Amino acid sequence: MSSRPSTPSVPRGRHAPPLEVRLEVQRTRLLEAAARVFARAGYADASAEAISREAGMSKATFYEHFANKEECILALFDAARDVVLQAMADAAGAAGSDPQARLRAGVRAFLETLASHPDEAQTVLVEIIGAGPRASERRDQILSGFAEVLDRENEVAARKGAIARFASPDDAFAVVGAIGELASRQVRLGQPADVRELEPVIERLLLGVLSQSGK
Repeated sequence: MSSRPSTPSVPRGRHAPPLEVRLEVQRTRLLEAAARVFARAGYADASAEAISREAGMSKATFYEHFANKEECILALFDAARDVVLQAMADAAGAAGSDPQARLRAGVRAFLETLASHPDEAQTVLVEIIGAGPRASERRDQILSGFAEVLDRENEVAARKGAIARFASPDDAFAVVGAIGELASRQVRLGQPADVRELEPVIERLLLGVLSQSGK
């Protein structure tokens, strides 16, 4: 996930970096271009040719990295997941040990990342829905992964007596699913105008679920 401008090309000739570096730069540029194309045209109307052209590369180069546009959107989804999880982990770590401060920091980092990468947000929250059964399966896996992260964070805090424990792992998944739908609605409809305005809504959602835990 990266905001514009695109990743610069690498030098050629005897000053060129190792092959693995060149391939990584190519892949990053293709994923950035794919996010723009998917967001602008929609998954159904996007093509390998359009993505290659957006990246300033040949279609042959696209196919060196991805078998088709489905593989490309799955790779983009995975990359976006890694960026968001890292941003949330870094923010929570910087917030210290207070559970509510960590919670707020993680939510804020999630929303800031979406706001900073609108094309990627459009792709992974909206366009992924129409990308076929493999994409739907990957989406379910990633939502489950986010729920597991949230559940572990809650377990650690609850063990210290600092916060209530979720009543079940499904509570964490329910929260993650609701957050995903709130963010998707914002991207699709512009409600609210800025995705960061969802921060207090998400905090109330989390604290509301926690307030019912253990009853």
